[in-house]
Amino acid sequence: MDTPHPAVDDPSYYLNRELSWIRFNHHVLDEARDETHPVLERVKFLAIFANNLDEFFMVRVSGLQRQLAQGVLKSPPDGMTPGQQLDAIRKMLIPELDSQYNIWHEEILPRLDAAGIHVHMYAGLSDEQKKTCHTFFVNEVFPVLTPLAFDSSHPFPFISNLSLNLAIIVKDLNKKEFFARVKVPTNLFSRFVRIPPSEDTGDDVSEIHFVYLEEIIAAHLDMLFPGMDVIASFPFRITRDADIEIEVDEASDLLTTVEEIMEQRAKGKPVRIEVDHSMHDGICHMLEKKLGVSPSMLYRIGHPVGMADFMQLLALDRPDLKDLPFLPSLPSDLSEGKDIFSAIRHHNILLYHPYDSFSPVVNFLRQAAHDPDVLAIKITLYRVGSNSPVVNALMEARENGKAVAALIELKARFDEENNIGWARALEHQGVHVVYGVVGLKVHAKLCMVVRREKDGIRRYMHLGTGNYNATTSRIYTDFGLFTCDKETGHDVANLFNFLTGYARIDQYKKLMVAPVTLRQGIIDRIDREITRHRSHGDGHLIFKMNALVDPACITALYRASQAGVNVELQVRGICCLRPGIQGLSENITVSAIVGRFLEHARIYYFHNGGDEEVFLGSADLMPRNLDRRVEVLFPVEDPAMRKAIISIILSVQLQDTVKTRLLKSDGTYERRLPDRDAQPLNAQSWLADHRGVWHNDQQ
Repeated sequence: MDTPHPAVDDPSYYLNRELSWIRFNHHVLDEARDETHPVLERVKFLAIFANNLDEFFMVRVSGLQRQLAQGVLKSPPDGMTPGQQLDAIRKMLIPELDSQYNIWHEEILPRLDAAGIHVHMYAGLSDEQKKTCHTFFVNEVFPVLTPLAFDSSHPFPFISNLSLNLAIIVKDLNKKEFFARVKVPTNLFSRFVRIPPSEDTGDDVSEIHFVYLEEIIAAHLDMLFPGMDVIASFPFRITRDADIEIEVDEASDLLTTVEEIMEQRAKGKPVRIEVDHSMHDGICHMLEKKLGVSPSMLYRIGHPVGMADFMQLLALDRPDLKDLPFLPSLPSDLSEGKDIFSAIRHHNILLYHPYDSFSPVVNFLRQAAHDPDVLAIKITLYRVGSNSPVVNALMEARENGKAVAALIELKARFDEENNIGWARALEHQGVHVVYGVVGLKVHAKLCMVVRREKDGIRRYMHLGTGNYNATTSRIYTDFGLFTCDKETGHDVANLFNFLTGYARIDQYKKLMVAPVTLRQGIIDRIDREITRHRSHGDGHLIFKMNALVDPACITALYRASQAGVNVELQVRGICCLRPGIQGLSENITVSAIVGRFLEHARIYYFHNGGDEEVFLGSADLMPRNLDRRVEVLFPVEDPAMRKAIISIILSVQLQDTVKTRLLKSDGTYERRLPDRDAQPLNAQSWLADHRGVWHNDQQ
């Protein structure tokens, strides 16, 4: 008699998404701890860890706090209530924050010192250096500071989101104590103020010395409060709810509405207070009361407060303390001066950034802008970046009389201001700008060039997994596919008609498109693999993505495991699926790579009895991606290209034994170690050393 399978909808078989995210961010902190990284790269990972936490509180924790305040009873698939999740988040974060500060003080600072980069506390400066700081304070900082008192005639000051502040206790001649606040102007000055070496102590003149901006201000508070005794000062920082929903249906002008929402974000409800560990309990309680937060929302942390600013140290010209740069590869038929349209007509071209240069994507648009046979360009833009060569190429195209349409997603969280600026610039140039789709975010990465040729109109496409952003293309791993396939062109044209007009497309020939066909397309293929495995025993699925949250997709993967299908998942971030549970997921492995580059590509592989399918695209398996975004997965149909993805790229990543963590059924991770006598394999390093092996001209 067969052993009955456990029910796939049991809450105990799902990991909580918020706690899973914290474990991902722990991997980032692990990289800051990793002594194999150059020391400034370790600083970078500390800054990323801190910045990730800021966004986590602004978006995810704020949402849970709203649910708790509104009495929301609906729980995620794992069954945890909002209150339980908030308690668990705090419990997990306390040791993480302790580790963050221990890494900085005990591991990284000594190595920076040894490398000639010294970050001082003000009290440790020489008299000569203090004099330099005094001059800097008097001439530059003092004029922009505004001390704000708090008493019966002064209301509690507004404290902006993520601003660094000093909470100050002063005493008058009658020994009466008062509270004041000074905002540290990190928007005007670097957090790390460079000072000259000290001749008094015989410092090496070639070495670099910094002191924290807030330390300089704290040392000169007597100038801000003349006639008062400054008793103490303590750094603190507020995080506010930034997850403001944009009611598009009610917005007559989306651009103006988004601008107004951005202003509201800065004034959102406080969701976290970070205070220096030395802050007096009385000030902590006062801040909690005045900001309307519970004690559980206050975090006592080490010095310095606000490590996201540490990214500023990466601007130092010390290549010896950073990763060695490498020269990205370039397919020979896309080299400078070659006709990119001719190359695409000859065969599809796959790029894998950052191992491949992003320049062909920019050149694709530049050639289109100047080619007299190009009639139109259409593109989706989600996170563009500043000084964008992509946007500049679109403007050139418009100047040259091409019809240019750009869908700019104004609702791309934390990139709204940048996108608004580009939208206005493109509109001013005469580009047809579309701001998005009502009720949906457009996250698909598509570009189409329409060209008149001897045999008629031809569409050239670039389809990607990442943003049209030249800067992040050097940091994120992403795929881009150039093709002029007719059926794909038909699909992309229909999708653009939906995005810019009123077309409603229910089916696509080759693309899987959310929210209409993508989830079902994935599940249908999983079910096909189950059916095949029951007959032939060769079922195999490999999915690589950033996040796996969607209950329907997780349920389908559980069914595949129960049928015996070999399921290999590589999920960089959140994973709500529990692998390794007998009778449910013992045939599923989940790994995660966190390393020098941010793993951002999405790959969906279906063995399909040897008639293998590979899809690339912008979509993670999350309800937001599948239901509330426009996403695209596109097939890799060239056999050699498909084989390269399966046998080279996926294979080496699934064999990584240096940067891979394996997810266990209890939600924790463990490092994958190489077999005895085997050489460690760092997949990202291997791909950097073997860049270009997936190109058509090398296959």
